[in-house]
Amino acid sequence: MREAEETTRRRIADQLREDAATPSALAAQVDVTAHAALDHVQHLARSLDPTDEQLLVAPPTCRECGFDGYDDPANLPSRCPECKHEGIDEPEFTIE
Repeated sequence: MREAEETTRRRIADQLREDAATPSALAAQVDVTAHAALDHVQHLARSLDPTDEQLLVAPPTCRECGFDGYDDPANLPSRCPECKHEGIDEPEFTIE
């Protein structure tokens, strides 16, 4: 099982080096849930060499009011804390 996780993380890292992606898009590519993809991304962020690469995060954004000031930008909120709208765009990740 450990080898499969490393392979999944490597595939996610390779994808994020090529182009920005949401947890759902990554999940579809590597056949895991969006929450599992998010866990892999968070692990990748800790394991990247900060002198060489970094994980960039575009935070989730409310489609109704535009709120993007979430405490943890690398999460999947269910609704906006400002207007309570449930239409939230997922965060986007990229490695540069």
